[in-house]
This record gives sequence, C-alpha cells and structure tokens, in this order.
Amino acid sequence: MNIISRRGWEIPERDVTPESLFFNRRSFLAGSASALALAPVVASAQRVTDTPPDPSADLYPAKRNETFVLDRPITDEKINGAYNNFYEFGSQKTIASSAQALKVRPWTVKIDGLVEKPIEIGIDELMRKMTLEERAYRHRCVEAWSMAIAWTGFPVRKLVDFAKPLGSAKYLRMETFMDPKVAFGQKQAWYPWPYIEGLSMAEATNDLAFLATGAYGHPMAKQHGAPLRLAVPWKYGFKSIKSIVRFSFVEQRPKGMWESLQASEYGFWANVNPEVPHPRWSQASEEIIGTGERKPTLKFNGYGDFVADIYKGMDSERLWA
Repeated sequence: MNIISRRGWEIPERDVTPESLFFNRRSFLAGSASALALAPVVASAQRVTDTPPDPSADLYPAKRNETFVLDRPITDEKINGAYNNFYEFGSQKTIASSAQALKVRPWTVKIDGLVEKPIEIGIDELMRKMTLEERAYRHRCVEAWSMAIAWTGFPVRKLVDFAKPLGSAKYLRMETFMDPKVAFGQKQAWYPWPYIEGLSMAEATNDLAFLATGAYGHPMAKQHGAPLRLAVPWKYGFKSIKSIVRFSFVEQRPKGMWESLQASEYGFWANVNPEVPHPRWSQASEEIIGTGERKPTLKFNGYGDFVADIYKGMDSERLWA
C-alpha cells in the first residue's frame, strides 16, 4: 500500500551526500581544489546551524516492518512537518520554527518507579540497545483530522523488557522535558506542566505501541517530538507524548495533561471510536491532511485486530475519548 511515486529528477537517498560531510567544511574543501568556489556557501551553512550532526544518523533508514500496512499514501513530509500539535511551543499548528530551540543532545532518559533497578541512560545508548525498525502508521486526531507517517523506532515492550518492572507495576507513566526558557508554552500556568501521559501495562506491552526516534528515514524533526516520542495509532493523538525524559512504572493510574485539564472530553483510554462523539463534535469521519479528502473513521482507527482484546471485560470503563 505504501507506494511512493518519485519524480524523474529525484535520486535515491543512498546517493545523497551525508549531512555530516556537507557541513564539515575542512573535509569538504580538502577533497578538491574546485570546491573552493563553494566555500562561501559552506561557510554560510555553518553559521546558520549550531547543531552538530546527529550521532544516531547511521541508524537510518531502518528496515521496514511490513506487518503494518496502510489504506492510504504516507503524508508528505513537508506537510507533516508544518502541521503539528506541540503545546510546549504554542497552541497553534505552526510551531515548527519555535520547536527548533529544543536541544536534543545531550538527552538523558530516566527509568524508575516499580523496577528492579532505576537507571538513567543517554538516548543514543538506548537506541542502540533497542534495535530500530520502520513502521507506517495511520494517526487520528481528536480534532477529526488524520495523517499517515513512516516512523522509525522500537516497540514500547522492548523498553519494558529492558526496565524489568516488578509484578506490582500496572501502568507506565511518561513525562516530557520541562524547560520554560526554551519552550515558552510552558510559561502558561493554566497548563499542568510538565506533560504527563500513561498507558496500562497491557497497552505498553502490545506490539503496536511504539516509541519513535525518527521519521521518513532519518532522525526525528524537533517539531515531531525529538528525540523520543510515543506513537499509539489506535488512540487519539493527544495520547502521543513527545520529547520523553522519564518512564515510571507505577501501581496507580496516572492522569495525563489533557485528562487533568478536562476529563469530560479527554479520558485515560482515549481509543478511537466513530460512534462515540467528542462532547463538541462528531468523530464519524476525518479529513486527511494535505488532500482535503474525508474518510469514515474506523473503530480503533482500523487497528482492532491488534488491540481489541486488551479491552475485553472492561465494559464499565470509559474506553473512548
């Protein structure tokens, strides 16, 4: 289903000059005397960016996991990169420029709570321990729009196995970074910062739950929640916490930021169901961003075969948004 139509002038990604070589002026100039004519351009590029090459760049592109197929094309990366919810950097969709202030190295992830041994680990070491793969997922926002994205990362269950939680752990609590000097949205006191989200252990160990470190075959853009975010495609998008710094295994159900703000509209489980409207609008259909096309929404966003069994016997719970 994931067919990408390339134009005649495009070249394969394997033939593109690595970013690290392009921005290394000395190596570039040493390669050929003719390169001197390009020196002003390279020098300008160096002045524009203070960001060193991503140390995980050699991990991309990762091998695609073909278990997960789509009913639509992957959303164009430019469209996806310019239409984002990331409230740490503002409540509008056009936060990509502001999000570039986020410093994603060094980045340490804390794993604590009900585990055999709490640890802190750098994001690059964590990625190399987990082994990355690519997955194409549909995503459905509670605002009734959708996208399809090719993520790179690893299943949450791999992190669970790595953490070795105790038998008393029933939920996985996740927390994003807190730095109001960088993320001006965190200065807005009416939001309960830092951003918190949670999954039950049954959800966290389901193979569909995914921790993304990249997208579109390269390390993740900052506006998508670099360097580590959650992707749970059977749930509404507000469950997909970004820029995670802490995983805590806990016994009590954690309350996410949106549930804390308005529990009547944003529940803990938040599974997609077209038959259950949001209190202010219908969820029966969705607009595919970038196309203007509307499609009927599917229960569990079409992923029921993977996750429906998790919720059997939970009729008393509010399973939908």
